[in-house]
Amino acid sequence: MHITTIKAADGSRPEIIRPTEAEQQNEYDYILAESLTKKLLEKGLISVDEFNKIMEKNRRTFSPLFSRI
Repeated sequence: MHITTIKAADGSRPEIIRPTEAEQQNEYDYILAESLTKKLLEKGLISVDEFNKIMEKNRRTFSPLFSRI
């Protein structure tokens, strides 16, 4: 197996950006809210339109890291 080290143009290693504790908590809260909202949709308690509106509000509220991608 061959492992390649990624380096910047000047030969230095790129800085690893780690999420803060608050960002990690927001990510967890978002995933939990998403899971609960999906269950409501699956049980027919909310419509697809309501699901989308709730998830949009969840993205604004929790600002999950992956929603920026």
